[in-house]
Amino acid sequence: MIALLQRVSSANVTVAGEIIAEINQGLLVFVAVEPADNEEIADKLLHRILNYRLFEDQQGKMNLSVSDIQGGVLLVPQFTLAADTQKGLRPSFSRSASPELGHALFHYLYQQAQQQYDYPVACGRFGADMQVALTNEGPATFWLQSH
Repeated sequence: MIALLQRVSSANVTVAGEIIAEINQGLLVFVAVEPADNEEIADKLLHRILNYRLFEDQQGKMNLSVSDIQGGVLLVPQFTLAADTQKGLRPSFSRSASPELGHALFHYLYQQAQQQYDYPVACGRFGADMQVALTNEGPATFWLQSH
């Protein structure tokens, strides 16, 4: 699984003109599922998302996790993160999971986040045409991949 984390002061997801998910300070996390992924890999990725230290402490060092700052987590499915862009001028999506597996593991990740995390957790809509708005702090963007 792949997660692209963006440290944000706010973020929201709109579908058909309606805001369906939003957070204040925290993490906007774009998530892609790959064909060999499973629940164990999703659990490892969630642990990293919730504990990855990318927020600044009082000395200005990235020593705090989203859990430490009690920030929100907004999960957004984005299968294009798994695209193969090594050659040609058009991405290949052969590295992306099937829609069924992608939906199942994204939903699992979201459910686990809701159960394990005591602060706001929201998510985008799998398969929908979403508009994502954010204010990136830093900017600070990090790529995590779990196998």
